[in-house]
Amino acid sequence: MDKKNALRAGALAAGTTLMMLLLSSPALAVTRDDGDDPGPGLSVIETLGLYVLAPIGIFLLIAGLVWVLDGSTDRAPKAKGKAQPKAKADAKA
Repeated sequence: MDKKNALRAGALAAGTTLMMLLLSSPALAVTRDDGDDPGPGLSVIETLGLYVLAPIGIFLLIAGLVWVLDGSTDRAPKAKGKAQPKAKADAKA
């Protein structure tokens, strides 16, 4: 992609973003919708627990279950290629 096409694509992206920002109406967010009944807000501790600690805990739980319930017996890395083990190579020499 040459400079002219890159400049044109950048200008188009910037123009589209600017028009979307200018045409969106944040004033409509002030009025409540029908049936809108917000509850009390979350504290900082509740927010961190819900959006940070809970996902990390769920991830660790799933990873732990996979690790514990994994039935694989072959854990050693496999040698690449047809190289002989060192003990056999020394025995032949």
